[in-house]
Amino acid sequence: MSRILITGGAGFIGSHLCDALLARGDDVIALDNFDTFYNPAVKRENIANANTHERFTLIEGDIRNEADAEKAFAPGVDTVVHLAARAGVRPSIENPLLYQDVNVRGTNVLLEACRKARDCRFIFASSSSVYGNNEKIPFAESDNVDAPISPYAATKRAGELLCHTYHHLYRIPTTCLRFFTVYGPRQRPDLAIHKFTRLIEAGKEIPVFGDGSMMRDFTFIDDIIAGAVRAIDHCRGFNIYNLGESQPVALRDLLAAIERALGKKAAIDRQPMQPGDVDRTYADVTLARRDLDYNPSTDIDTGLAKFVDWFRSQPRIVQNECKVDRRPGATIAETSRV
Repeated sequence: MSRILITGGAGFIGSHLCDALLARGDDVIALDNFDTFYNPAVKRENIANANTHERFTLIEGDIRNEADAEKAFAPGVDTVVHLAARAGVRPSIENPLLYQDVNVRGTNVLLEACRKARDCRFIFASSSSVYGNNEKIPFAESDNVDAPISPYAATKRAGELLCHTYHHLYRIPTTCLRFFTVYGPRQRPDLAIHKFTRLIEAGKEIPVFGDGSMMRDFTFIDDIIAGAVRAIDHCRGFNIYNLGESQPVALRDLLAAIERALGKKAAIDRQPMQPGDVDRTYADVTLARRDLDYNPSTDIDTGLAKFVDWFRSQPRIVQNECKVDRRPGATIAETSRV
């Protein structure tokens, strides 16, 4: 049994990880600041089940605040899963300094707390966005990642480098996980699948950027959680792993799949490509298969059917949640994967 700190624990991926670790008998501490990037009530709904568990502790605090970090580490944490981050590619272009502050400084604060704790493992949630417009496919961990095309991607790469530095200096066992476009129940409301589902269900137009040829390696939440749990159990040395489905889907095909899952047609509002968006993502998961026994198995139609079932079962606060707070002063303690 481990005592595991999950930053961004009330978010999409974090809340699922809390549930999975509690179910297998671990003690779990979630650190989250319930910011207003989207409705905090949605995040509280995410962890409603975990909050009933005697081995779950929720700490409301900011990853940039050293006192909050120390409080979260106080109960004798042996593993940190750092999911907290300022989320999203496009808003990072609008507020790059905020992204640097939350994603880079926040990671550094947690690494310092981990160093002081001793005998603590560190799992860092990175992103497929670090690959930029990599021309080689599929993307492998050995590929050059020195050309990110958004501030968000740059902060994720900076986080990986900080993790390597702390491993080198203090021998902290560290694993960086590059998530590829995670979707499923509890997905953030501003991400494509959730947003498209909500708008199509309501009979509203959906904004589609580009000609529909853009491709993403959509990865179902259950596969991501399985990989993350394996990474926790096999964290030694310093390693970077891709966690993706390794089955890229074009945007036009995604829309058709969502239409099938909903049984409704989409009204499309065509818009130009947005700066910072990569053309495609495609994970080579050879290393994760070898070292973590990672075996993603959820095809897009199966995953979307599960997402739609969840969406339609949710209260209005989830189904109607669409406002995203991009003000420079807003903060967030959860994660997105693009």
